[in-house]
Amino acid sequence: MARVKINLPATFPFECSIPVRITDINYGGHVGNDTILTIIHEARMQFLKSLGYTEMNFGGSGMIMADVAIEFKSELFYGDIIKTHVSASEISKIGFDLIYKLEKENSDTNKIAAIAKTAMICYDYSTKKIVSIPEEALKKIT
Repeated sequence: MARVKINLPATFPFECSIPVRITDINYGGHVGNDTILTIIHEARMQFLKSLGYTEMNFGGSGMIMADVAIEFKSELFYGDIIKTHVSASEISKIGFDLIYKLEKENSDTNKIAAIAKTAMICYDYSTKKIVSIPEEALKKIT
């Protein structure tokens, strides 16, 4: 069986901490796999905000997610704090990948809980067409 494998970048220029909420817990007593997608969405929004952007205004264009991949590594539970790292990679004319490393914060070590990748494409919502990455935004993510 082929497994998803995401290559981690050498550095992550952005990190934030996201707490696990009670609503993130599934019937198995841990964070549900669907919740990991919402956690990386939150991390993406915080990353974009740190650059002065949103998904709807990325230096003059919007963005849409073309695909997502997640590697599940270890469980997360209610009350855990997830140290989430974000880095842009595979930058092209119209989009880029965002790589996420989610670590469970511990007092002595951090254990990787998940690794994810989202392919983000620049998009003009008014014309419903893919557009080039705005130059201003390109400078900030490289």
